[in-house]
Amino acid sequence: MKLPHSYYSNQDVLFLAQNLLGKVLFTEIGDAITAGIIVETEAYFGVQDKASHAYGGRRTNRTEPLYSHGGISYVYLCYGIHHLFNVVSSVEDDPHAVLIRAVEPLIGKEIMEHRRNMPSSKATISSGPGSAAKALGIDQSFNKKDLTGDEIWIEDHGILYKPDEIITGPRIGVAYAQEDALLPWRFFVKNNKYVSKPNKG
Repeated sequence: MKLPHSYYSNQDVLFLAQNLLGKVLFTEIGDAITAGIIVETEAYFGVQDKASHAYGGRRTNRTEPLYSHGGISYVYLCYGIHHLFNVVSSVEDDPHAVLIRAVEPLIGKEIMEHRRNMPSSKATISSGPGSAAKALGIDQSFNKKDLTGDEIWIEDHGILYKPDEIITGPRIGVAYAQEDALLPWRFFVKNNKYVSKPNKG
């Protein structure tokens, strides 16, 4: 059920960003287990991608997790407020990552409701990468965690979407990436209410 390290070794980050749709992202914090179905992702294509933190081979303390072998988490703070959760993929020194932009609450909904102070029926509980991370309790302490461990992991529950149920479009909030901002590297499930900006595809 739990995705193995070999899954994350795949060097095709565009394939992974689509394939992760329908997979289930889990966290366990203390005795609190929460999980959500991944319904929106964005691919970041390493050193050649102007939208990537690793563009041009940039290496800092913050970006170092991206250069690890696939199968760990990369969590960073955006605008000083939101923690964003990324799945590091590919092989060592090939800094690919998939940003998890939205999840559909599945397990531990009442815990998510408490964290987000809203009912799980409200799409905004886990729509958008900051909200999805907060609903699952992901903060900076989750950076560089093994995705096959016991704190954060992803499972395959056999949820599959047909090609016509997956919409592609440009990534959000990466205008600084010039021509790379227009690449159709955002993937989301058609008509899923938890998708952050469903009309932009």
